[in-house]
Amino acid sequence: MAYWLVKSEPDAFSWDEQVANGVEPWTGVRNHQAKKNLTAMKAGDRAFFYHSNVQRAIVGVVEVVREGYPDPTAETDKWVCVDVKAIAPMPTPVTLAQIKAEPTLEDLALVRQSRLSVCPVSAEHWQILCDMGEWQEPA
Repeated sequence: MAYWLVKSEPDAFSWDEQVANGVEPWTGVRNHQAKKNLTAMKAGDRAFFYHSNVQRAIVGVVEVVREGYPDPTAETDKWVCVDVKAIAPMPTPVTLAQIKAEPTLEDLALVRQSRLSVCPVSAEHWQILCDMGEWQEPA
């Protein structure tokens, strides 16, 4: 299993909407590096759901349930999306300020490439962030 972080502006698409919708396509990505990351996602992978701009925090965890396919919101077929479903909210949202203050997370893609909307998370960073947010894999 690989780990990821996906960003959404909460006024465009929020965690609450993800939960309400169940399975949702992760569309609208128009960055080549983010596209490569979407293409690398496999069914069963986990991703942090991150509210950008307003809250700037990890607020939940989603699972990839459908691997990359053409993004139906794109004007051309060169962009891809994946389908994700909500697993659980982050009991304690982990803010960007907390992430930047944690020395062991200094090379996290969210910190190094702050504008990237889909980025990988190492297993070590995943565990650190889960601990910070008091999140545990549901039984």
